[in-house]
Amino acid sequence: MTANYNAEPLLKVENLKQHFKVSNNYTVKAVEGVSFEIYPGETYGLVGESGSGKSTIGRSVIRLYNPTDGKITFNDTDITGHLSRSDKTMLRTQMQMIFQDPMSSLNPRKKVEDIIGEGLDIHHTYSSKAERDKKIKEILAKVGLAPEHASRYPHQFSGGQRQRVGIARALIMNPKLIIADECISALDVSIQAQVVNLMKDIQAETGAAYLFIAHDLSMVKYISDRIGVLHLGHLLETGTTEEIFSNPIHPYTKSLLSAIPEPNPVVEKNRVALTYDYKTSGINYNEGTEHLVGGTHYVKCTDAEFEKWSK
Repeated sequence: MTANYNAEPLLKVENLKQHFKVSNNYTVKAVEGVSFEIYPGETYGLVGESGSGKSTIGRSVIRLYNPTDGKITFNDTDITGHLSRSDKTMLRTQMQMIFQDPMSSLNPRKKVEDIIGEGLDIHHTYSSKAERDKKIKEILAKVGLAPEHASRYPHQFSGGQRQRVGIARALIMNPKLIIADECISALDVSIQAQVVNLMKDIQAETGAAYLFIAHDLSMVKYISDRIGVLHLGHLLETGTTEEIFSNPIHPYTKSLLSAIPEPNPVVEKNRVALTYDYKTSGINYNEGTEHLVGGTHYVKCTDAEFEKWSK
């Protein structure tokens, strides 16, 4: 299934702010006025360096954090403020998260069948133990694990296998949206490719949408339909994968793309990585507004910056 842009957005984030008060005199503004939409069956890639606010956005969307300000609408339901019991159930079943570290996100004292089946147990979505076992074995097969793996513990698996368990735990509730928070960064390159291909296959089969959070731009390019570039809590540039990679506008986006290694050693030898320092750039993110480059391609900047960069 491909993204359905004719439908209503599955997730709509409007002017999201997430501030953390560290002391009476200091507040960390981790996310500052971010807005984006994700459509059914779409993969939206959120990229940026460490500390840019990517994971904070993912955790705010799934309500692990209470947003400081803004509005989050999921499946036509406002999930920003106080949630009713039915809204909580909807959120916990139809939105799931795959975490960055496959070891720390799995309970080492539980068997895989109990880790994967926890959502089924909480929401009582089976009528018998036989049905529960059947669902767990089916989802294990879908992520490339054998039925006998159900009785093993997390420490008995490799990193890639543990992440497959994490994917199975997210999938078993048949969610409409999966937030993949740096879910491949702790894995070897060859295993990263296996996990991403698995996620693409599952998406084609189930029609789930992904919020794919990563700092590896080459992998984001491979899996994403649209991309948002985040820096210091501000969404600086957004558009389709083709729009962002073929015509980057913001200097920060250009610096990220220039840092991607080239597989051709001759080209790689002559590759020049652009440097970008916000403090010395003369750019003030707070003064920027959204400017349309073309199509679905937007960049956040002042009018003068837009005129200069788009030449």
